[in-house]
Amino acid sequence: MTTIAEAIDQYLADHLNASLEEVKRLCAQPSVSARGEGIEACAALVADILQAHGFAAQLFQTPGHPVVVGTATGRSARTLLCYNHYDVQPPEPLDLWTTPPFQPDIRAGALYARGAKDDKGEFIARLAAVDAVRAAHGGQLPCNVTFVVEGEEEIGSAHFAEFVLANTGLLAAQGAIWEEGSIDASGAPVCWLGPRGLLYVELAVATMTRDAHSDSAHVLPNAAWRLLRALATLKDERERVLIPGFYDDALPLSEREHAIIEQYYDGGAAETASRAAYGVERFVNGKSGLAWTEAVFNPTCNIAGLTAGYQGPGSKTVIPAHASAKVDFRLVPDQDPRDILTKLRAHLDQQGFPDVTVTTLGGMGYPYKQDPEHPLIQLSLRTGKEVYGKTGRIVPLIGGTSPVYAIARPLGNIPVISPGVGYWDNKAHAPNEHVRLADFQNAARHIGRIVDGFAEL
Repeated sequence: MTTIAEAIDQYLADHLNASLEEVKRLCAQPSVSARGEGIEACAALVADILQAHGFAAQLFQTPGHPVVVGTATGRSARTLLCYNHYDVQPPEPLDLWTTPPFQPDIRAGALYARGAKDDKGEFIARLAAVDAVRAAHGGQLPCNVTFVVEGEEEIGSAHFAEFVLANTGLLAAQGAIWEEGSIDASGAPVCWLGPRGLLYVELAVATMTRDAHSDSAHVLPNAAWRLLRALATLKDERERVLIPGFYDDALPLSEREHAIIEQYYDGGAAETASRAAYGVERFVNGKSGLAWTEAVFNPTCNIAGLTAGYQGPGSKTVIPAHASAKVDFRLVPDQDPRDILTKLRAHLDQQGFPDVTVTTLGGMGYPYKQDPEHPLIQLSLRTGKEVYGKTGRIVPLIGGTSPVYAIARPLGNIPVISPGVGYWDNKAHAPNEHVRLADFQNAARHIGRIVDGFAEL
């Protein structure tokens, strides 16, 4: 007799090509939130796709980009929420793509396109899983499933928390599957317990009304040097952030978290893969082994970009009048991005840089973490082992930021899990982003088992 799990797997295998065509259709629609490209059209397409999969879809306008919500009713009163986003990162530099970013291409066992992994491939894999579970149960889901798909995740989800607070009834759930997930370098599924927070700012300074000839550098102030001196006050050579009070609320790695990292340590596989992927000879502060894994509990201050003066081909002897830098801070529990912003401003003033302006970019992300013993997390680990043949690895904190807090807290601190289509080098946010077809299929199988078992938790 065919089991539910076998029926799910067979359905997904039979419909793989149709699912991949759907990924291609969605990825072919540009949706670059940073510049508003294709956003409205993509939101409408997401609503159409949800309806085609048996969901009642609603498109909500926000002060920013639209949010799409799809709901499907099951036998149980319990609801599993899936959070995704339809916006993508800018595709530049275009010349580094083998095929155009919005012309999806399948080759060498992978689908290449901007959004193939982050986050359109994830979205379609989840819909495929829901279809498979529905079919395995004779046309009815065992639990309610709600999708909430936003369009500003790649620019900080500035309006998402407000949307959730205004729609807690519509989004009420007892657990959630987050935007993306992956297997590690050893092939084991990763289950993280929370993301870091984020404060993203632009620092800018103007020393003159216009650029000047560098023959006057002995008397005219250079904005680039002014900004560099301000930036140099933010962090020392050992990566210690020098803003007074920056670490006041940062929770250190606990004994329990250290024990989890030790228990699930991959023997350095992720470190080795990272070294190979980025061509790194020496990591920050020489971190290696367990210390490399635990370093994610260190909040960061990162210069993401610098702009000043002439940067074209050849030479141009100028004194820059304006200079700016984009700076992001990754924050750990219980740091508050608004508090860090206030302390940053005070620090610059105290260091003699009141002329350096601070502008926030995108929304502010709050860190979040949860209990590894929750039944939903254990269900994800158990079913992940069934699919991948390896015990899932719990990661107490991931380096990136996602608005988990915006859903989990307003809905009653619900548990959040992260099964997904990724692996350690999908090149998300970079040229040649892709999803491997085997990973897509396995993620759908994993999520199908989670949906199947959720009603009984």
